[in-house]
Amino acid sequence: MHPKALLDACSELVKLTLKFEHPADMVVSRFFRDNRSLGPRERATLAETVYTVLRKKLLFDHFAPSGSGPKERRLAILGFHGPRDFLKSALSDQERKWLDQCDAIRTDDLMERHRHNLPEWLVQPLKDQLGGEFWALVDSMNQAAPLDLRVNTLNDKREDVQKELKAAGLHAKSTPFSPWGLRLADKVPLTKFDAFSRGAIEVQDEGSQLLALLLDAKRGEMVVDFCAGAGGKTLAIGASMRNTGRLYAFDTSAHRLDALKPRLARSGLSNVHPAAIAHERDDRIKRLSGKIDRVIVDAPCSGLGTLRRNPDLKWRQSPQAVEEMTAKQAAILQSAAKLLKPGGRLVYATCSLLPQENEEIAQAFSAANPEFKLLPAAGILEQLKVADAARLCSGEGGEFLRLWPHRHSTDGFFAAIWVKS
Repeated sequence: MHPKALLDACSELVKLTLKFEHPADMVVSRFFRDNRSLGPRERATLAETVYTVLRKKLLFDHFAPSGSGPKERRLAILGFHGPRDFLKSALSDQERKWLDQCDAIRTDDLMERHRHNLPEWLVQPLKDQLGGEFWALVDSMNQAAPLDLRVNTLNDKREDVQKELKAAGLHAKSTPFSPWGLRLADKVPLTKFDAFSRGAIEVQDEGSQLLALLLDAKRGEMVVDFCAGAGGKTLAIGASMRNTGRLYAFDTSAHRLDALKPRLARSGLSNVHPAAIAHERDDRIKRLSGKIDRVIVDAPCSGLGTLRRNPDLKWRQSPQAVEEMTAKQAAILQSAAKLLKPGGRLVYATCSLLPQENEEIAQAFSAANPEFKLLPAAGILEQLKVADAARLCSGEGGEFLRLWPHRHSTDGFFAAIWVKS
């Protein structure tokens, strides 16, 4: 595509995304469906340009007024993903001069808000938790996430799949913590590889894999994935159960569960039973009360631990939305806990960085439910032979799983684990 046409397309996509009417990934996917003539390179440039603009929005908003032309074009120029000489061939003399001036500004000379590119309401909670590590987190969240894969251990071994991918031209490293994971530095279209087609691999962040590992579901058990979504953890849990027992995948969104169907077909699992529920008090839930061995609640949350992948979330969330979310999280956890039989294990998880969605929910649940004993996450991970388990945890005695992008190269995740007495 001609540089000018590509820049115009980037500008249009930036304009659509910054309306914040829908999640950025949905806007990008729709744009690609409406423009099917775009090749892989053009799609990569468009997507990465938009995500760069979202990651550095405050900085680019600061630079943009000194330029000329439509604002979305100025933002697309600043965030353009590609060689500078290619971009400059699409610019006027005035735009080239302005871009050079912007490129010459030293990051250290900027105000904090233009360096961290976070909404002010989010800054202090992160600083309170991390202190001097705050800027390391900022740097990590302003980078694109790697592509993590989970090997379906029902039929394949990680080492064998790793060799298979290498023979196909993909260099995949073993993830440092999850025994099921492989990590690719670059995003590639996996659908053309046999390992994907036959269900040997699925896309899943290493942190999400560790949540499924913490549940430690056994052969023949009755298990519930309470907020299954598109089923990433469901599939990992089903494989760890060796395709035995019964695994319910519940979600209030039938649309999200529909995304599980092709993945389930590839996986070879027959012990998974997806079911859409109306709410956490649905009759299907009541009928299973006291009968389940293990329950995982990956609760709806702000998603702020996934900003490397979903940078639009920091502009689409608010303190009010988080407050509403915490009430929902507490209610869902309380309902899910009723499913467990004595001796059953409960895992509560989020992909949030905020204590009010994480530790505070877990502590309130423990206080209200003395029959549930908190199990230290560090001890469970050590039993599962996860390397450097203590480094993945926080709280007294490694109470909680607490993953951070800058520390662990995963999305931000939290988990608490209880056993019912």
